[in-house]
Amino acid sequence: MNNYLELRKINVNENTEKKGKFTYLSWAWAVDQLLQLDPSATWRYDQPMAFGDTLMVFCTVTAFGKDMTAQLPVMNNQNKAMPNPDSFAVNTAMQRCLAKAIALHGLGLYIYAGEDLPDADEATSVAESATAQQITSINALIEQSQADEAKLLAYFKKPSITLLSRTEAIQAISMLEKKLGAENVSK
Repeated sequence: MNNYLELRKINVNENTEKKGKFTYLSWAWAVDQLLQLDPSATWRYDQPMAFGDTLMVFCTVTAFGKDMTAQLPVMNNQNKAMPNPDSFAVNTAMQRCLAKAIALHGLGLYIYAGEDLPDADEATSVAESATAQQITSINALIEQSQADEAKLLAYFKKPSITLLSRTEAIQAISMLEKKLGAENVSK
């Protein structure tokens, strides 16, 4: 499964904030989504780098076994590098850099490309998407029941389990549990 391709399909627009003419992805929401999809994800901040009297911050997010590093200048409300930034401005830049580094894994990357929406035919509302727990349950049930994942995906007309809606995930879990129960009865 290509996690980047799955994450880039998620419509994040309801979880952004506008500051002037600029759109920012909520770092708290991005972290929440990332940890639901990869509970082992981590991040770190590198030492800020000075450029004259301005600073650049760096954040590396490790998710799905891959490191992605983003950088961001400490900026004012006009998105210009801020001379002699205070700790609040540096912290704000660090959190925005975290959201940007998460976006490098696919979640909300289109915001940084200046796009308004992901491809319309690919957009998945996170509120309607299967939860990480549902996806984990489906994968475990597929393994336990030795079900054919390709047939399950074909049934729902989805290329990946992660694209199931919550309702479809409930239905898939029920189908797999019935299959597992029927196999246990026949043994």
